[in-house]
Amino acid sequence: RTTAPAARPSPAGSPETPRNAARSAATPDRVSYTCPNWRESTSAPIRMDDSTSRPDHDMSRPSTTLGKTLGSASVTPIEDVQGRADSRQIPINKVGIKDVYHPVRVRDRSGGDQHTVANFNMYVALPHNFKGTHMSRFVEILHRHEREISVDSFRAMLTEMTERLDATSGHIEMSFPYFVMKQAPVTRVESVVKYDASLIGEIHDGVEQMWIRVVVAATSLCPCSKRISDYGAHNQRSHITIKARVREHVWIEELIDIAEQEASCEVFGILKRPDEKYVTERAYDNPKFVEDIVRDVAVRLNGEERVLAYVVEAENFESIHNHSAYALIEKDKGRE
Repeated sequence: RTTAPAARPSPAGSPETPRNAARSAATPDRVSYTCPNWRESTSAPIRMDDSTSRPDHDMSRPSTTLGKTLGSASVTPIEDVQGRADSRQIPINKVGIKDVYHPVRVRDRSGGDQHTVANFNMYVALPHNFKGTHMSRFVEILHRHEREISVDSFRAMLTEMTERLDATSGHIEMSFPYFVMKQAPVTRVESVVKYDASLIGEIHDGVEQMWIRVVVAATSLCPCSKRISDYGAHNQRSHITIKARVREHVWIEELIDIAEQEASCEVFGILKRPDEKYVTERAYDNPKFVEDIVRDVAVRLNGEERVLAYVVEAENFESIHNHSAYALIEKDKGRE
């Protein structure tokens, strides 16, 4: 047991308090310490010597010396349980993390960056002979690419994920709110309109596929209602969804433009009376069923060389029914 030496005499005029006594008792190879939050300070000083380096030193014994207290820790290899072999011979198509929210910056067509929050799903394929994957690596990759997200950087993140996890295939889906500043059609009053956008990347045996998905709110007016009514026609808000596989860069705004231009009329954040008159008459002069909307959007995408495949959906939230009207067209241009 180590005991503290007698306290040194205090300098003239300095009261000898317990704390001063403990401080004055310290020597170069002995350090007394106090813990203000404890009721009593430790009575035994920590001896800072080379006792841990002696061959006969027993590390299993409790001691008050620093070498024995802090020097007893050792680094022991920890088993990688996920890396164990699995004998069931069943591969897993997708394994990873889902529903992760993360702040990101998205480059828009105007040249600026939008600060938004995205929801991520990140998966890789797992061979039949591995027990599990390394979940933490998904988040690490996400942190490294958070500064700016574009279609090009999204490709890089997808490639890095499959390489770091030693996978032959991978999938990343990023969904986020996207905002576009729009002007009212007559008064030109500006307002922000929100869209739901997604970037979806897949890689299989080194072959990448990039998809852009956007959900666009618009107005649809029923051609049948207009035709059979003496005046007026029922109209409603619609959701037009475009999911396009692209060979090269396509702005999200470009897909938004196609959807809005092929609806009965687009929607705006702010409309003054002259604007409201315009959109009402515009929709009335341009009636469309859901079938018309998806076909007209498909015609536009067929003429876009950067789009390799697409899925177009239209859903009308009917104003005179308690159900929606729905249509879908799916096409892979490479299979024509």
